[in-house]
Amino acid sequence: VQLVESGGGLVQSGGSLRLSCAASGFTFSNYIMNWYRQPPGKEVELVAYISGSSGTSNYADSVKGRFTISRDNAKNTVYLEMNNLKPEDTAVYFCNAMNAYYSRLNFWGQGTQVTVSN
Repeated sequence: VQLVESGGGLVQSGGSLRLSCAASGFTFSNYIMNWYRQPPGKEVELVAYISGSSGTSNYADSVKGRFTISRDNAKNTVYLEMNNLKPEDTAVYFCNAMNAYYSRLNFWGQGTQVTVSN
């Protein structure tokens, strides 16, 4: 099982980034895909999730209207489009896969750094 994030980097406030998470080793469509983040010195927080089949999604209040989660089950990839980035979005962003039928079965990526400068 592997989750590999990419797309992080340094961006100015108001800018955009698109994170990708490529999955392998499990039946991707059976998993809810989540993006979490951990700001410096803070706890991990759920940013957004998307269901496996219907594509239902939800977001943390802090990113609603700015971030969009999507998935391509044919490519086993989940995306996080981040627009109008703010310095408080600076964090390590992690991709997580959680089995839709057995939530204890879940996998994590290694994380990708997003830094938003003033």
